[in-house]
Amino acid sequence: MPFIIESAWQYLIINFSDFQLACFGTFFLHEIVFFLSGLPFIWLERAGWLSNYKIQTKINSPESKERCIIRLLVLHFGVNLPAMIFSYPVFKYMGMHSSLPLPSWRVVLTQIIFYFILEDFLFYWEHRIMHTKWLYKHVHRVHHEYATPFGLTSEYGHPAEILFLGFPTMLGPAITGPHLITLWLYTVLRVLETVEAHCGYHFPWSPSNFLPLYGGADFHDYHHRVLYTKSGNYSSTFTYMDRIFGTDIGYRKLKALKNTGVEYSSEQMNQ
Repeated sequence: MPFIIESAWQYLIINFSDFQLACFGTFFLHEIVFFLSGLPFIWLERAGWLSNYKIQTKINSPESKERCIIRLLVLHFGVNLPAMIFSYPVFKYMGMHSSLPLPSWRVVLTQIIFYFILEDFLFYWEHRIMHTKWLYKHVHRVHHEYATPFGLTSEYGHPAEILFLGFPTMLGPAITGPHLITLWLYTVLRVLETVEAHCGYHFPWSPSNFLPLYGGADFHDYHHRVLYTKSGNYSSTFTYMDRIFGTDIGYRKLKALKNTGVEYSSEQMNQ
């Protein structure tokens, strides 16, 4: 397997430049993983399959899903891709490279863990700022147009928010200058994580059932369906920041009510 990976990587670096791989390669890898992981949740919702695992009973209209996809394509090609191109010199200056030999799995794993921890810490504060009155009204409310999220809504938002909340995701790789394959693996994992968090389904095999401190769909779905000033659950991946600063109190109250079999209302959720 390592030989196959190295051979495939050698083919890439021989036939494409660092710029092409870092910018266009990363972009198209993101697009493939994002849409292949997000589109199935549209089909699940439309067909009504696995509906017993759906967190909310509300179904998004076909028109709203089409609007989401169109806006995503505009954002990805109009914001994400240019941002990758303009930030390439920074990554290159910091040491990002694509040459052989490939880094060891220990280096890759250590860097990716660091990226997720740093991203989650910074995202919490930036996301919490987004829920202040002015920023929510003029920027972040776009993302919250979908009170019942589905996988693709994870990257639906205002262009300014895409750049602002995308900064924590790319800061780790930017300051460490990793091998490009590390950046690609991190991109894949980050996309899968955010799509899962917005998917609207809580399955028995969901990562939050097995990974300590992992938020997942049930944790983030709560954030979308309550009033913006009291939503809480601001973290992107883990739950400890919300627990430390008490911004998950409403969510924990709701979970306690559900576990005791008590009926709850939307008013209770906002208290």
